[in-house]
Amino acid sequence: MSAAAPSRGQRDGLRGARTAGALAGTGRLFHFALLRDRLRIPLWAVALGGLVGYFGAVLPLAYPDQAALQTRAAILKDPSGALLSGPGYGLEHYTLGALLANEVLGMLAVAAALMSIFLVVRHTRAEEESGRAELVRAGVVGRHAPLTAALAALLVANGAVAVVLTVAMLGNGLARADSLALAAGVGAAGVVFGAAAAVTAQLSQSARGATGLAGGALGLAYLLRGIGDAQRVGGTALSWLSPIGWSQQTRAFVDLRWWPLLPAVVLAALLCLAAYLLASRRDLGAGLIAARPGPSRATRALTSPAGLVFRLERVSILSWCLGLFAFALLTGSMGQAIVDSFEARPELAAVIGGPPGGDALRAALSAFLRYFAMAVAVHVVVTVNRLRREEDSGRTALLLAAGAGRDRLMLHFLAVTLAADTLLLLAAGFGLGAGAVASVEPDARNLALEFTAASLAYLPLVSCFAALTALAYGLRTGSWWVWLILIASLLIGLYGPILRLPEALLEAEPFGLVPAVPSVPLNAGPLLLMGLTALVLLAAAVPAFRRRDLSV
Repeated sequence: MSAAAPSRGQRDGLRGARTAGALAGTGRLFHFALLRDRLRIPLWAVALGGLVGYFGAVLPLAYPDQAALQTRAAILKDPSGALLSGPGYGLEHYTLGALLANEVLGMLAVAAALMSIFLVVRHTRAEEESGRAELVRAGVVGRHAPLTAALAALLVANGAVAVVLTVAMLGNGLARADSLALAAGVGAAGVVFGAAAAVTAQLSQSARGATGLAGGALGLAYLLRGIGDAQRVGGTALSWLSPIGWSQQTRAFVDLRWWPLLPAVVLAALLCLAAYLLASRRDLGAGLIAARPGPSRATRALTSPAGLVFRLERVSILSWCLGLFAFALLTGSMGQAIVDSFEARPELAAVIGGPPGGDALRAALSAFLRYFAMAVAVHVVVTVNRLRREEDSGRTALLLAAGAGRDRLMLHFLAVTLAADTLLLLAAGFGLGAGAVASVEPDARNLALEFTAASLAYLPLVSCFAALTALAYGLRTGSWWVWLILIASLLIGLYGPILRLPEALLEAEPFGLVPAVPSVPLNAGPLLLMGLTALVLLAAAVPAFRRRDLSV
């Protein structure tokens, strides 16, 4: 029996595939990627641009004269200030533009990097993991078309962010060339880490693993930048090992130079080339880092939802724990420098919330402990959101069919999550105290124990965010509003003092409600209220999940 001859359309498609080769279908996939992200990309761009526009409008009111700006500049001369902000250019004559470049650019670059990582992984590894990439590749689509389309969308997204940032700064009357340089630095950092995500998407077999590897690279880059900038005003060689540091080294609004962005262009090109080479050496759906086969029999711990959740999250928990401990240890090790700075400039005590003449070291470390608690809150929202991903993948239905009740499933998941985040808080507190003990006088040897215990003051607030995310999952409303609350809290907590927001707003911010122990006496009232709120939210989340249908 002879095979049927291909139709004219099939012959044209095959001829087009042979002509275009590995890039066949790139244009359509690129168009589809932009269609899928038609809301995400504008929202990221508008959010970052709106933040810069707001800063540009409010900062002149918060710092009306040069004396106020110089008081702010004094913070960056302190190693702890440089660790969290930037290299500290233009501190001798601080301006609003220099403030943006020193203290806001790093945060913008991290946000653009996160946007880029999520975008690239979503259009590459996540598509393979879901099986959609195999269906797409069954048509006239080349091997490298999905990756090329994702990288093209990456350029569009970061270009949109850079354009909106430039418009926001120009709208506030800032210099054109420096505004372009700052926006280009943000976009360049986003492209570099998006290209890094393209590489990790070839290495890992899961979207979560690819995102985790790229996120780890981002965390390392931020840590290197912080260490380098804290060692000397203007940064050191370590600062130049970080793509975020390259963006800040343009010295926008101080002494503009464009060439520090060249390493970002080169690194992004090399990473893209590596991604293409790795993609040529693996099968569709596979990763170059092969997953180890599990044992033939499940352990006793895996017979419960809690054991399964811990097995799924153990690598993430360990990574976050080690990262927070290392960063906290580094921050605490600057204890003596903090003490020396506050002895030389007592007026800085008010900036971190410590009373003049008080214990400057404990006040500063308590402020840093709050920042680490913010990171733990981000982790808890990300982790609880895994409930939705497990349901969408169909694995939740399998667990329920095997006899795991809905209430038990959610409660076990939250119990493991809160236990993990308790460990993260303890690691951050112990790291801060241990680092300070190593740097200050021996009579501060109790600091490690003090800050380890003090870190638990943030557990009720972290529990509130866990229960709030669980409620969003139970109601199937999406977690966007939880993220909105958390991001607003972070922005007010991080930048409220810079903008000199009203004290009532700073105190109403959730992290501001937690007593800054051990620098101030413990007030158990707010903590009990937060714990009660978490229980109420959980009592609403469990029945909401019990009564609704699973996603189909």
